[in-house]
Amino acid sequence: MVEVYFNVRRDLLVVRKGFPVPAVSAQGKWRKSKKRVIKVSEEIRLAVQSHGYYMRKLSDLKKN
Repeated sequence: MVEVYFNVRRDLLVVRKGFPVPAVSAQGKWRKSKKRVIKVSEEIRLAVQSHGYYMRKLSDLKKN
């Protein structure tokens, strides 16, 4: 299970359930999503397993 957070710029942070928000993402305040996460993509699942978190900036999505 994972927890999903957003900041004011709508950047995405995914963390393992029960783990603290990593220091790498200390930029800005993160709000926990109220929606329950049932399934995540393979890319996110692998990143969370290896690093403990997955972070994506909204600007990365706008470039594609």
